[in-house]
Amino acid sequence: MRPVSLILLVAVLFAGFSSLFVVEEGERAIVKRFGVILKDSDGGTQVYEPGLRFKVPLIDQVFTLNARILTLDAAADRFVTSEQKDLMVDSYVKWRITDFGQFYLATQGNQLLAESLLQSKINNGLRSEFGSRTIKEIVSGSRDELQQEALRATRTDAAELGIEVVDVRVKQINLPREVSEFIYDRMRAQREAVARAHRSEGQEKAEVIRAGADARATVILAEAERKSRTLRGEGDGAAAKIYADTYGQNPEFYALLRSLDAYKASFRSKDDVLVISPDSEFFQFMNSKTR
Repeated sequence: MRPVSLILLVAVLFAGFSSLFVVEEGERAIVKRFGVILKDSDGGTQVYEPGLRFKVPLIDQVFTLNARILTLDAAADRFVTSEQKDLMVDSYVKWRITDFGQFYLATQGNQLLAESLLQSKINNGLRSEFGSRTIKEIVSGSRDELQQEALRATRTDAAELGIEVVDVRVKQINLPREVSEFIYDRMRAQREAVARAHRSEGQEKAEVIRAGADARATVILAEAERKSRTLRGEGDGAAAKIYADTYGQNPEFYALLRSLDAYKASFRSKDDVLVISPDSEFFQFMNSKTR
């Protein structure tokens, strides 16, 4: 084969392959020719569906765009309620490209830029809805209504980007950290105050119970002392009577018993010392016994 023919063959093959492009499933393509997006017969953007497509080699530029429903997991942002209370709101958005030409003109086909612009619009819509409600309304049941209102508000703005917002959802609502810490500190202080009140009340009741117990113990001891003195008095009286009866029957034997009691009381301990004359009346029975 001649060199010229080979060159022509390579050129034809190159042109043939360069004129083909494939659009994958889940994608759409637009083509720019001389810097202008190609239009269809109705004057709208020419959008290429999935499959094998043709273009003009070296002139046409193909840009593929994602046609699936995408999820934008928005970063938590601060919103202010109608009560001027701050909330940290975590949300996400479902969206897709509906006008591929408008989307490309607005974002140059950059999905990250599109999500950044979309998040700004979504936050504006949510901020408006949160700003018209109280915390109680947001938490206690109107969240669905809030999400629907935010969805309607952002659909119009998102259309400027060639985007359809399919759904807006609030995942989580939290108080800012400094507010949460303040509330937790206040709750802790309230619980500690309640605990101190309970402890004080318990101590007061304990003192009342303790005082009542001491009073009852004092009464019981006084009553026992009174009874013991009465019994001792009765015993002393009975003993005196017995002594008196004994004395009446046998005075000498009575005197002996009294002397023995005196001896026992006087010499109870080995350390006791008694200095007394042996002729003392105290030893009368001992002296008489030794004689």
